[in-house]
Amino acid sequence: MTLSADVFWSFRSPYSYLATRRYRALVEEYDLEINLRPVYPLAIREPNFFERNHPNWLRYTFTDMFRVAQYHGIPFGPPKPDPIVQNVITRQIAEEQPYIFRLTRLGQAAARRGKSLAFCDEVSRLIWGGAENWHEGDHLAGAATRAGLDLAELDAEAAQDAEALDAEIAANQAMLEAAGHWGVPTLVFDGEPFFGQDRIEMAVWRMQQKGLEPR
Repeated sequence: MTLSADVFWSFRSPYSYLATRRYRALVEEYDLEINLRPVYPLAIREPNFFERNHPNWLRYTFTDMFRVAQYHGIPFGPPKPDPIVQNVITRQIAEEQPYIFRLTRLGQAAARRGKSLAFCDEVSRLIWGGAENWHEGDHLAGAATRAGLDLAELDAEAAQDAEALDAEIAANQAMLEAAGHWGVPTLVFDGEPFFGQDRIEMAVWRMQQKGLEPR
């Protein structure tokens, strides 16, 4: 019997990126379906989050995400541009956000087609894998093609059906919180949340207890 899990995920989260290819590998190895459900990042949901955090939070996060990437052999680099426009010194989030709304709506449009895991994996490899100006040229179109999707079709839907897509994204966030967490990436299996890229092995262990089998 095919098992199913939900993954709650953000384009701005480096840890989401660091987990995604490993989630994708799980569905190739096991009789498992993973539904990736995009949410807006904290910078959109809670713009004051960064201002009220401990001053060491950002420095530690940068140290740790590069370390995790090295440990797993995952290409990693600061996004150019950042999906969220933010003053690095003051941590203030800009009012104009030209990237994150498009990206998240594209991810949800891909979810409507059952291909959000592949799409978000391919796009996050551009954003966090060192590609410069990932938002320009044919970068995103190529990522969509590799995921079996058409970027022009997704973009048209993201523009024409933005309100409905945002309602679905908000529902994803509500599902995450109902499952018992608020951050990303979080894998939820059988009502149990596993937060963070460092809980993937434990999630597999739990799923194996519930009958997860290799393909």
